[in-house]
Amino acid sequence: MTNKKIAVVILNWNGAKLLEQFLPSIVSFSDEATIYVADNASTDSSIEVVKSKFPSVKIIENDANYGFANGYNVALKNVEEEYYCLLNSDVEVTANWLSPILSIFENEKEIAIIQPKILDFKNKELFEYAGAAGGFIDKYGYPFCRGRIFDTIEKDLNQYDDEREIFWATGACFFVRKEVYRKLNGFDGDFFAHQEEIDLCWRAFNLGYKAKYTYKSVVYHVGGATLNEGNPRKTFLNFRNSLLMLLKNLPKNQLFSIIFIRLILDGIAGIQFIVKGKFKHCFAIVKAHYSFFGLISRNLKKRNTIQRQNYYYTKSIVYRYFVKNGKVFE
Repeated sequence: MTNKKIAVVILNWNGAKLLEQFLPSIVSFSDEATIYVADNASTDSSIEVVKSKFPSVKIIENDANYGFANGYNVALKNVEEEYYCLLNSDVEVTANWLSPILSIFENEKEIAIIQPKILDFKNKELFEYAGAAGGFIDKYGYPFCRGRIFDTIEKDLNQYDDEREIFWATGACFFVRKEVYRKLNGFDGDFFAHQEEIDLCWRAFNLGYKAKYTYKSVVYHVGGATLNEGNPRKTFLNFRNSLLMLLKNLPKNQLFSIIFIRLILDGIAGIQFIVKGKFKHCFAIVKAHYSFFGLISRNLKKRNTIQRQNYYYTKSIVYRYFVKNGKVFE
């Protein structure tokens, strides 16, 4: 079949074992798609594994490890299918996972980005941390999902078996129209990794595009690491990139005040890391702020001419979660 409209593109770096484990389900259940492995200059046997065990999978060889954001930007330059599925290498897909996505793209032209239901590969009754049932942000840029707010992860009891508009879709399994991805110039390479998909969704939102979640497509993601359990590099990227995202996308009349408040909240988070004995994570926040200040001028130039006001779902998810004990999505 030569007229496949979906490209499933798996970004890989030294993930030979993951490819061996998860490519079989993708190959088995993706008749509607062309499957690509975009390799970020791996030094393990990744390319040999794909060539020998999965001959139907096309290989894109990037000439360096560009990280998540630019890794996809470089790889997708020559991928011409109409719809992209950017898929983590640690995702197991299920039968009929692509048909509901294709139906939405074909019949709802205002939808530019789609996310399926993301469940935990290690405990398939639970939603998965990275995206659950679709993402939102609060006024201060903190991301959360239906099915996961901070460290509270819900069991899948069919409570989110619906199709509805969301604010952001997870990069673990991210569907986007090629024309929109290219219009937005893809992910922001300054981010390297973490929150680049939220930034892209926000930029799409500012241009009037919509993102949608569908429960009819289900995948299982290994993932599941929380911020506190991550390494200091992850802490650095999350805190810095969140500030960059606010700088680029906030409405002008909120720009200074929201970033100022967020810097204070970051400081409080740093103190909490110290109390817990996680000194490297506190230092990572300090480094994130220095890096952010160094990138202000360049990223101010990336702001669109339009920033929509109604971007956030709730004023403060921090207040609702920690003060009001609001542990689940409402």
